[in-house]
Amino acid sequence: MVESAARRGHEVDQSTEQRARDMAGRDDFPIKGFSHLEWWVGNAYQTSMFLRSVLGFSITGYRGPETGTPDTASYLLQQGDVTFVITGAMTPDHPLSRHLTLHGPGVRDVAIAVPDARVAFEMAVDRGAEPATEPHVVEDAQGRAVLSAIEAYGDTLHSFVERDGDLPGFETRADATAAPIGLQFIDHVVANVELGRMDEWVEFYERVFGFTLLKHFDDDAISTEYTALMSKVMWDGSGIIKLPINEPAEGLKRSQIDEYLDFYRGPGVQHIALHTGDLMATVTETHSRGLTTLNVPDTYYEDLWERIPALDVDRDRFMGLRLLADADEGGQLLQIFTRMLQDRPTVFFEFIERRGATGFGKGNLKALFEAIEREQAKRGNL
Repeated sequence: MVESAARRGHEVDQSTEQRARDMAGRDDFPIKGFSHLEWWVGNAYQTSMFLRSVLGFSITGYRGPETGTPDTASYLLQQGDVTFVITGAMTPDHPLSRHLTLHGPGVRDVAIAVPDARVAFEMAVDRGAEPATEPHVVEDAQGRAVLSAIEAYGDTLHSFVERDGDLPGFETRADATAAPIGLQFIDHVVANVELGRMDEWVEFYERVFGFTLLKHFDDDAISTEYTALMSKVMWDGSGIIKLPINEPAEGLKRSQIDEYLDFYRGPGVQHIALHTGDLMATVTETHSRGLTTLNVPDTYYEDLWERIPALDVDRDRFMGLRLLADADEGGQLLQIFTRMLQDRPTVFFEFIERRGATGFGKGNLKALFEAIEREQAKRGNL
């Protein structure tokens, strides 16, 4: 994995490469994939209805005062293999309310499905992770789960979830189904961390989870005329879990990472990439429902068809939707970012369609981040 990254021109420092090799040789941390993402928001009902109406998530469960949870209200949302839990607090002194005041709405928990939540917790803590929630059982008529959690970057958690079927603890709802937009699974979850701390979190995922370095993008690879950032992509070796970690880099102006850290008041989840089998259909539908994506200038398309001559798309429709495409030795990749999902310029979605490609759209990075810069400039934060 690290060797192939180096062959593709991503320079990896020798200490990181050796650590990755060492961890890959003794990786025994059991992981099945993403379980769910829990969002902490100001109004769980309204957020859930927004995700239902615009992104096509069905609301399949509810947990709140009526079901025996007096301090919070949560909605269980599902589409394909994507599961979100949207949670809001009932009182101003709840930890969620304090978290919301500091960070604004965002992802609190990047939960990972494991075969044994007790063993995963014990292994993680033994390897130096800070415990957040001791292993415990949640059981009701819907099923049974063992849950535990560790601390991650900033105020983010990684829960370990051992379960069969849906998450227990929710009252089943069948009155809030939605027309899906084609979202299939979580492709990757991106973290923004402070300057100088990216390698610290790379080492954390190597040490605790046995993850290895899939990609390394330096500030030359991810830069525009004004700003730059650095990124390293950690993965479980199979591609089920991919966790890019970004930090700001020196530039003439303040980057999107600086803006995020200022408004989120620290590190956290920047965006969630959701895979779709038909990006053009997904984006067309989201536009019709009122969700907008970043605008890409006409100049991007001047050499696209020469750069990827085998790209099989309706060119006029592709350009009309302002989508981007890239290719690597595995195949092609189509992608686009949404605009911000809330008032603070922090969290957004990426829609991605992989046609065999394993990369992250290196050929698109300049165009994407120039589009983000244009949005920053409008906000006065560039």
